[in-house]
Amino acid sequence: MNPKSLREAVGSLMVVGLEATKLSEMERAWLRLVRPSGVILFRRNIADAAQTRELLKAACEACAEQAMRCVDLEGGTVDRLRDALAPMPAAHAVAQRKDARLAREQGELTGRAVRAFGMNTTLAPVLDLRLPESEPILGTRAAASDADKVVDYARAFLDGLKAHGVTGCGKHFPGLGGGTLDSHRQMPEIERSFDQLMREDIAPYHALRHALPMVMVSHAAYPATEGGTTPASLSRFWIEKVLRGRVGYRGLVFSDDMEMGGVLNARPIEEATVTALEAGMDVIEVCHSAERILRGFEAVVREAERSAEFRALVMKRARGVDAWRKKQLSTNVGEVPDAVGFETLRDAIRRFGEKVNAGESGQ
Repeated sequence: MNPKSLREAVGSLMVVGLEATKLSEMERAWLRLVRPSGVILFRRNIADAAQTRELLKAACEACAEQAMRCVDLEGGTVDRLRDALAPMPAAHAVAQRKDARLAREQGELTGRAVRAFGMNTTLAPVLDLRLPESEPILGTRAAASDADKVVDYARAFLDGLKAHGVTGCGKHFPGLGGGTLDSHRQMPEIERSFDQLMREDIAPYHALRHALPMVMVSHAAYPATEGGTTPASLSRFWIEKVLRGRVGYRGLVFSDDMEMGGVLNARPIEEATVTALEAGMDVIEVCHSAERILRGFEAVVREAERSAEFRALVMKRARGVDAWRKKQLSTNVGEVPDAVGFETLRDAIRRFGEKVNAGESGQ
């Protein structure tokens, strides 16, 4: 990357969503303008493996080199490949078995599925604690109520992903386990003390700090801490002082979707994107609206043109993200599996689900 190209540097600090199963001409145009670090796909973008690979190829031709090709494949309720492939069991169902071999098998199957569709990154595992306050919202996405059990599950899952060259992401730092609101719609204010958060919610991030390629930061606030009522995603306290400082994390710091109500109800997209980068975020994720993607992008460009200090921060961050992509991301996604290979993978996921469910029912 040309270090003198400010607009290219700003684009490399973004991962963006797309509208449908094919790239529109409008999307081609703004992708060439922004040149993001990569794209994230949802169920609206995925019909089958061949179509998904074509979409990714078209989109990533306009992205930064060695682009992130992301998907949420946690299993259970958050599984963007369930319709196109087969439903993956939820993290909680697997973790309940207390068998690291099963968690690794889930990670390996997830890695195979992600690669089959041409992607290289899944935004999993969830490291939030399964607490009564958040159970109506997180449901089976959270693996366990005990931090040690979360770590055991996540470590094995990440090992499985790594075996297939797929990058994982721990989320949602510093923890949504104590939340009673859905951050897609509103900003949760989680009334847990800093000591409690460090001892319980943040413990998995500390234990896995060398194993997590990426950490996603939440849009929740923690008013009983120094972070106050600012969303963690916009908080230098949580990103720099706690995640990088106290936890000692050195990987990529990635935002939750900046279009979620948890952040947009507090700040407009222009202010949110600039503030998140100032707070220490490496990559901003904007998943839906092309208008908001462009508004956020242009806001960062304008602030970097106005402020020499912010421009230096953007350029430094862009160099770091570029180096991370080159080191971390697999570019060899191989060929689309043939019908036999695809059916073999589908059957393996189904058998895995049956095995997990049989263990849950005590059979």
